[in-house]
Amino acid sequence: MGNARWNLTLRFLLELAALLGLGTAGWSLSDEAWRWVLAIALPLAAAAAWGIFAVLNDPSRSGRAPVPVPGAIRLALEFIVLFGGAAGFHLAGHTITAIIMALLIVISYAFSLDRLAWLLRQ
Repeated sequence: MGNARWNLTLRFLLELAALLGLGTAGWSLSDEAWRWVLAIALPLAAAAAWGIFAVLNDPSRSGRAPVPVPGAIRLALEFIVLFGGAAGFHLAGHTITAIIMALLIVISYAFSLDRLAWLLRQ
């Protein structure tokens, strides 16, 4: 259980980092007029999608799914949000942060192979 706990903690921190990366990209890649809008809207849209679209009875979440989706769709959403956050850091000029985040995402998923298999069966 200790192994699962550290990975859940890492995954949560990566989720937060992804939101920060998306907000950073929105801030740095837009002009003055859109800067605030994109810096707020991109992370909010990602967080909303993350919370709304889920696989019913996902053991790594609450088990609830406001909008149930197949596991492959959920996995794609996770990849888009997490790696999108890393890409956001890169696009904003924080390349080292982006690389570290991408490596941590890969490590987290490498230690979640049972969850990946479960998602793909749903």
